[in-house]
Amino acid sequence: MRSRMSARHYLSDEVFARERVDIFRKLWLFGGLRTMLDAHNAFITREVAGVPVVIQNFNGELRAFENVCLHRSARLQWETVGRRPLLCRYHGWGYNVAGAPENIPLHDELYRFGSDERKSLQLRRFALMVAGNLVFINLDPDPMPFEEQFSPDFIASMSSSSNAYDGEVMSTTLHGRFNWKLAYENLRDANHPRFVHAQSLAKNVEFVARVDPMLDAESRGPAGAQSQAERNAKLRRFSFGGPEASLGGSIGYTWRDHVLRWGSQDAYFNWLAYPNLHIASSDGGHSFTIEHHVPVAPDRTDIEIYWMTAKKHRRYAYSSAVLASLMHGSNLVVGEDIRVMEEVQSGLHPDAPPGTQGAYEGRNRLVERWYTTLVDGDA
Repeated sequence: MRSRMSARHYLSDEVFARERVDIFRKLWLFGGLRTMLDAHNAFITREVAGVPVVIQNFNGELRAFENVCLHRSARLQWETVGRRPLLCRYHGWGYNVAGAPENIPLHDELYRFGSDERKSLQLRRFALMVAGNLVFINLDPDPMPFEEQFSPDFIASMSSSSNAYDGEVMSTTLHGRFNWKLAYENLRDANHPRFVHAQSLAKNVEFVARVDPMLDAESRGPAGAQSQAERNAKLRRFSFGGPEASLGGSIGYTWRDHVLRWGSQDAYFNWLAYPNLHIASSDGGHSFTIEHHVPVAPDRTDIEIYWMTAKKHRRYAYSSAVLASLMHGSNLVVGEDIRVMEEVQSGLHPDAPPGTQGAYEGRNRLVERWYTTLVDGDA
């Protein structure tokens, strides 16, 4: 039998708390798009495993800090994206590139910190990496090397394709009633499009699910003892990207003449960056969609979605309409996935029988084994 994880992994508050600490505060996570941080004082904010984070441009240098003022714990930047100095609106404390308060209004009159005390004031800084047009952050005080989480080939492919993104971006956030792990299980399942997306995605993209005998055998064999190096080697295999399916036909949209297509392969491209980032190009490199699955609760996930074409080599008047059209088509497919995942989530309860997986789901079983070893401490 090839059983899925138990229902508690999708329902338990205790498990969700462990995930925050052992996964989302340990691994490299998507922070945002580099093109949204091009200007001095441009910033992005987000909450990562309960921690408010701001990513800010300081005269061309990107830094990530905890988005909490050291005085009264007010958030420093309030908007999701924007452009302003790293300055607290509550009492005017201003922070520099090092995360130190270089300006404390009325310091000598009201605060009177000693020299050593003032020198100790420092925002918590987080590790940051830029891969092409993608910004990643890591909250761990001693983060693993970026190359230990993602293979060199994956980093190269993801970076190359992201460098093709145009700077005009449309985005939204959807709210799903499902556990975040269901999203990635679904994305690794090439068998579902013919059923879930029969009237949408599957009409133009020819997904074919295949059994990998080696993956199947490995996923059902003994786990064995795992050192940290062995665990990281397994982790690298969970992120992969490239052409996944052939396109059934190509429509000659006029807007494609205005953009610099990435590559020349007529394929549906997927990049899956574990634990919660999905990038796709459904039209062979003419446009791109980013899905960022943000865990909110055991049964709640926010889906941040970004749409952009490949870079324009000449401007055209209806580019915003093109993005709106891409958004509409993407939301149709994502909506179908959300409906299915919500139905799966609603069927889970403490006494629910474990699902039985097929031979083609070997990669999902490998991820589940890695995950349960981490979260449960299983041998």
